[in-house]
Amino acid sequence: MNGWQELSLGLFRRVRRELIKSVDGLEDAALDWRPSPGSNSIAWLAWHVARGQDRNLSELMGDPQRWLFDGWADLFGRPADPSDTGLGHSAEQAAAFRSPGSKGLLAYHGAVHELAERYLAVAPGDDLGRIVASPTLGNVHTVEERLQGLITDSFAHLGQIAMIHGLMPGDPGSCR
Repeated sequence: MNGWQELSLGLFRRVRRELIKSVDGLEDAALDWRPSPGSNSIAWLAWHVARGQDRNLSELMGDPQRWLFDGWADLFGRPADPSDTGLGHSAEQAAAFRSPGSKGLLAYHGAVHELAERYLAVAPGDDLGRIVASPTLGNVHTVEERLQGLITDSFAHLGQIAMIHGLMPGDPGSCR
């Protein structure tokens, strides 16, 4: 593997490392804490990163989402709905989200990360131009567009998680 596949995999691995660093060991209260009524929690953001990667990578690969296939929806107490990724959630829906704990969040993301590892290990060099329909979103994009959006969103949400850490009352380091 070299070229765009290696670059993409490096970015997915970095997202994984940063998510672990940001979430591992946090207590449920810290995971579910929101700096304001309209803000998302660390738990919701971490879940949303994993759900976005799951939906997109599964659709690129033509595989079932881990969310459904492995029963992750049950652990999270959420519907087994392939469209339930957080996209379009209202402030009330995001506020109602409760963390299954840092281990559950990271285990789900780990299962999803395996999709990135598997896909990018075998993706053909010309796959970026392939057009993929999203049955959950009802749209069509190239693999390149899907990966760009997915990686950009993942890093944006990691930045939001870092900001929430900084806004937590007391010593942010004590939240871990």
